[in-house]
Amino acid sequence: MKIKNFKYFILSITLSVLVWSCEKTPEANPQPVYLVSATLVHEYSKEQLLSALGAQATDFALFVRGGVKQYKIIYKTKNTDGTDIQASGAVVVPNISGVDTYPLASYQHGTIFSDTEAPSYFNAGGEGTLASILSTLGYIVSAPDYIGYGATNNLPHTYEHREGLATASLDMLRATKEFIQQEKLKWNNNVYLGGYSEGGYATLALQKKMEEEAQGEFNLKASSCGAGAYNKTLSFKTIATTTSSGEANHNASYIWVILTYDHVYKLNRAMSSYFIEPYASQIQQNKQNVRISGSFNTLITNELKLAISNGTDTALMNAVKDNDIFDWSPKTPTMLTHGTADTYVPYFNTQTAYDAMVKRGVTTVRLNPVSGGTHSSSINKYILDTLVFFSSNQ
Repeated sequence: MKIKNFKYFILSITLSVLVWSCEKTPEANPQPVYLVSATLVHEYSKEQLLSALGAQATDFALFVRGGVKQYKIIYKTKNTDGTDIQASGAVVVPNISGVDTYPLASYQHGTIFSDTEAPSYFNAGGEGTLASILSTLGYIVSAPDYIGYGATNNLPHTYEHREGLATASLDMLRATKEFIQQEKLKWNNNVYLGGYSEGGYATLALQKKMEEEAQGEFNLKASSCGAGAYNKTLSFKTIATTTSSGEANHNASYIWVILTYDHVYKLNRAMSSYFIEPYASQIQQNKQNVRISGSFNTLITNELKLAISNGTDTALMNAVKDNDIFDWSPKTPTMLTHGTADTYVPYFNTQTAYDAMVKRGVTTVRLNPVSGGTHSSSINKYILDTLVFFSSNQ
């Protein structure tokens, strides 16, 4: 789910906690390894940015503090099968009077069903707009499109796939770092991670990969993860055996996860092995764009329900387990935000992650429940709390 509503949170915090500077000696400019190209898409003054926002300007006018430069980045990464590809993303650079240096924020976007909503298109109402608004608060923003959007829209999106999302996001950060060095931008060397829903899952996956495989590359200061499905095993068992919300968009997401794992892990099964008719044929034809209402456990076959429940479908459940990211030991200050009444991505994903981390002796993780919050209604608090959390971890 993408974040749409920013209009209230800025009233709750002072501007002084959102922007800070730090004197650092810039690194030498090596030849880019990941960055392929950077194209300036738009350059806006504060007034021009508000004008470009059109009808949304009323929502955003309160906190647009300066102009921005919006760049489309093409960078080298790898697909889930190990092949070399060139992906894309957005980099937004702020221009705020009186600010000496900026931190870098990596923004992992939520679920989108249209390619043109991806950050690098900078379409009104799309994820590039959200990256631009964040930038006006005083961040250089790196926003990966992910595999399956933008420059890689001919490939299947790696929906809720741990390694696919983390790799694309980390290599985008690496390319952004090279871009910053190349352009001699005012960066204080600090890095912050954030995202909600699929973006929350992608953020925790990225953080895990950075801490375990990219130590020393970045000065990672804080990570804020919102409403992600971190406990995939329990999520699968729950939606297969209990009554779900029945909302068509929710079902589309659950279907998409199965489609992704079937493809990435080379299960290559007929849709009829997962879903009953007429849904199997509809999904075969329309993939994740299908819209089917009704509790998800009424869409899948009885054989699949039983196999997931008792764990006998080892190939599928091993694929699911490979995408669990709730049980590990983060070193970076981490905030886990989630609405307790979320019927789309159940709250147990965050609670079990927090519990598992604490059991491992982690002291850097913070549980941030939104009492009675749904998946949508918790977004504003996530944003507000994220900005305060970032500012407290300078």
